[in-house]
Amino acid sequence: MTEKSVTFRVNGEDRAVRTGADIPLLYALREELDLKGARFGCGDAACGACTVIVDGVAVTSCDLPVSAVAGKSIETVESLDTDPPHPLIDAAIDQQAAQCGYCLPGILMAAKALLEQNKQPDRADIIAALDGNLCRCGTHTRILRAIEQAAGMMAEAGE
Repeated sequence: MTEKSVTFRVNGEDRAVRTGADIPLLYALREELDLKGARFGCGDAACGACTVIVDGVAVTSCDLPVSAVAGKSIETVESLDTDPPHPLIDAAIDQQAAQCGYCLPGILMAAKALLEQNKQPDRADIIAALDGNLCRCGTHTRILRAIEQAAGMMAEAGE
């Protein structure tokens, strides 16, 4: 495998990884940059556990070659760890939206991408945005309520 340096912006910071160009972005994030929030689920882009935001769009990172994000802006679930926390974090806690929590990072990133594009999503919009994210614990209704709550919190704050 020929290694190549790939530079991109992660959570507002310019970063470079030296790895194979065809290595999935998920592996570069987790192994090279020590960002463990995005999870390996299926490896086939079918479960959404690895969802991150690339240039404003929620994408699965397990099947996206790191070379495809050169020069792009990437947000991981770690970007929600702000002071104060992003409204999605507070709402997820308030609504007890996680059970095992394995799927939640990907769901939160899909929700963040939605809320950045649609400040007042209805329930159908939220369901459509989360279509690629699976949760086996059965907290779907709490997750939906949390995203609705976060949208309301963001609207009140003028975000």
